[in-house]
Amino acid sequence: MSKLQLTASFGDYSHTRSLKNGTSVSPRINFEHINITPVTSIFRRMVREYEFDLSEMALSTYLCARSHGKKFSGIPIFLTRSFYHGGIAYSVNSGIESVSDLNGRRIGVRGYTVTPGVWTRGMLQTVYGIDLTSVTWVLSGDEHVEEYEPPSNVISSDNHNLIDMLRSGEIDAAIGVGPTDDSNIMPLFTNPHELDRRWFEDTGIYPISHMLVIRDEQLDKNPWIAQEVFNLFLEAKEECVRRLKDREHIYPEDEWLINLSSIVGSDPLPYGLDSSLATLNTFINFNVEQEVIPEAVNVDDIFILVH
Repeated sequence: MSKLQLTASFGDYSHTRSLKNGTSVSPRINFEHINITPVTSIFRRMVREYEFDLSEMALSTYLCARSHGKKFSGIPIFLTRSFYHGGIAYSVNSGIESVSDLNGRRIGVRGYTVTPGVWTRGMLQTVYGIDLTSVTWVLSGDEHVEEYEPPSNVISSDNHNLIDMLRSGEIDAAIGVGPTDDSNIMPLFTNPHELDRRWFEDTGIYPISHMLVIRDEQLDKNPWIAQEVFNLFLEAKEECVRRLKDREHIYPEDEWLINLSSIVGSDPLPYGLDSSLATLNTFINFNVEQEVIPEAVNVDDIFILVH
């Protein structure tokens, strides 16, 4: 019997490379890999054009896309995770001296619905008491889900570079700036790793960044696909985790996974719903509160049941 051919687009990670180089194979599925950088471009092309049968997607993009009737479904393969204390920067000329000074400010972010933005805003609200409605959120880009309309305190900038926006004073702080040598742009938190650890210990929440989706058209024709894909990705990930435990560090992103393991334990990338229900429900609530989606959804309704 010939294998089912699926177009697939997802990032090159330690835990996906064996899927791309042919080490991990399925007896039933063959992937036609479409390599796209940056990975965020995959989300946009899937949401707007249904360009792939199977693709990586940011979690908040998926929730927003589902609320607008996009015809693909989530598989609980959580390809990337992260913590977010280290992602906030501010201009030293803004007068910001502590996290509470973010109230009432202009804060930049690439898009209002991007996953790091949703997680960071949720953290700022629940841990530090920031009134998110007092902030003007200034976007340097647009949304993956074209139909989405943001709240009234969200505006767009003509400038598409958050660092330039900080330098000019257009914004006071920003989410997701990345490293910079500019001495006038500083991280808000000087000990992010320890704060991330404390948040995880206090809440048990381990933020999910990216997941996997599959077109409903393929699922309707071949209902077995989701389980087969889950098994294949799980096998590849477990091999990666075993390698890291044996201290066989091969790829640059191994350091990212090892850093996460120092907070969450030996498996930095748990797949499946059971271990992530609290995280998913927390994130869904953040999306509702921030008006990314209109109402809460049931986890079982947005992810395909696999085991």
